[in-house]
Amino acid sequence: MADKFWVVGGEYTDTSFSEIVGGGAETREGPFESIEAARLAWSGLSMAQVDNAHARYRIECDGAEAYWVIGGTYTDTDFTTIIDGLNEERFGPYDSRGEAMDVWRGKAWSTVDEGYVRYRIEEI
Repeated sequence: MADKFWVVGGEYTDTSFSEIVGGGAETREGPFESIEAARLAWSGLSMAQVDNAHARYRIECDGAEAYWVIGGTYTDTDFTTIIDGLNEERFGPYDSRGEAMDVWRGKAWSTVDEGYVRYRIEEI
């Protein structure tokens, strides 16, 4: 059975992101057949709430845990907005954090002198 991806989140009572406003359950959008489709939905939900500091969404997978190396070249050192015309790069999935760490090290060291480039590991 193929993994299914979900976008989970909503508006929380504060920036600890531990309790939904009104005490309800988190919103679950999906399932999506691919991480790309889930990422597109996540982007739409996140952008719709971009001015709300208490809103947050994440991608979950109902299969085994997977690790991804994500990043690229950003507009500034806040590392929140990718430069125009590009998307964040995604490498993976990897079965272990160690595998992802090896890829992350390679990407990080190959761009060590570029101040606007950053990569991170995400567990989905």
